[in-house]
Amino acid sequence: MKQYLIIRGNITPPKNYAEWGNLIFTLVEHWKERYGAAELKEWFFEIWNEPNLKTFWTGSQADYFKLYQVSAKAIKKVHPNLKVGGPSTAKNAWITPFINFCKKNKVLLDFISTHHYPTDAFGKPGDDTIVQFAKSKRSILQTDVKKTKKLAGKLPVYYTEWSTSSNPFDELHDQAYAAAYITKTIMEAKEYVEGYSYWTFSDIFEENYFSSIPFHGGFGLLNIYGIPKPAYRAYQLLHNLGDKIFKVTGGHQSIDIWIIKKTTSIQILLTNSILPTHPQKTEFVHIVLQMEEKVVNSFVERIDETHANATNAWIHMGSPGSLSPAQVVLLEKSSSLIKEPFSIKSQGKTVSINIDIPPQGIACITFETN
Repeated sequence: MKQYLIIRGNITPPKNYAEWGNLIFTLVEHWKERYGAAELKEWFFEIWNEPNLKTFWTGSQADYFKLYQVSAKAIKKVHPNLKVGGPSTAKNAWITPFINFCKKNKVLLDFISTHHYPTDAFGKPGDDTIVQFAKSKRSILQTDVKKTKKLAGKLPVYYTEWSTSSNPFDELHDQAYAAAYITKTIMEAKEYVEGYSYWTFSDIFEENYFSSIPFHGGFGLLNIYGIPKPAYRAYQLLHNLGDKIFKVTGGHQSIDIWIIKKTTSIQILLTNSILPTHPQKTEFVHIVLQMEEKVVNSFVERIDETHANATNAWIHMGSPGSLSPAQVVLLEKSSSLIKEPFSIKSQGKTVSINIDIPPQGIACITFETN
């Protein structure tokens, strides 16, 4: 006889807000005693999750604002320097009325947080993800974050949930498409947000049906075996970038370029990010740089259909439904970022490069200098 554990969250407003406040105070006070106030000052406290969706909150907007007010007061009672924010809504919702409520009622608010996906508000109910993407727009998430930052004013903005789509079984999550989309989106958002949290780290995730297939389009950066997807490698590339970004003028329908300075190197980051159903083709890119430094070594790291792509390696294995330890090792190796020698042409202070970027491809060229 099979047995199943069914978990149902309580998504109703508290019957007694005073008791709710006592619960929050007791919980946070316990964390302070266990981890120390210094640790808790590094935390960011959100109140509830996506209260604008009936899936997560049966109350009204006013009920959520009251919940936030009571909760923030309880958290600040533990220590006044703990950071509390919201409204932690889906689809960038409720930001202005939430700020106005906090101002009017003198409720402490340290940051704005919200969530978004590129498939939000595109297509009709029942449309699949590809249809939603076909009706989406390039750089739509940057449009969102710029608008949210403007509404937030001087308050820092945190997107505490986002992904390349809101579909928990979207095959594009596992492909190079996600890596290119992540890279482009983060580079476009970094000027406006303090934090941008991708949903989720791993496919070991129980909110929906839990699939045992190694690559099933789950939200994770890692699959259920801990094998990095192209999306994970995108974050690895981003982590290794420098912090001084030079302005690049001009535009292209699918190619984006960023030039970055990192201590003793110059990095050129390129993406060929294309929405599904749009024309997919390899692009030839020619770049000319004027450099004061002398290039002593150059290499390129790629993520695309044939580079840093464990998903395609799994498909070439025959898409086995489970993996042996040896297969896991092979797939982990196929997921690795590889530094490949890259040829350049230089004449005096002028450096020129040519490179092909396939659809949904990323290339990061590094010039080591002295």
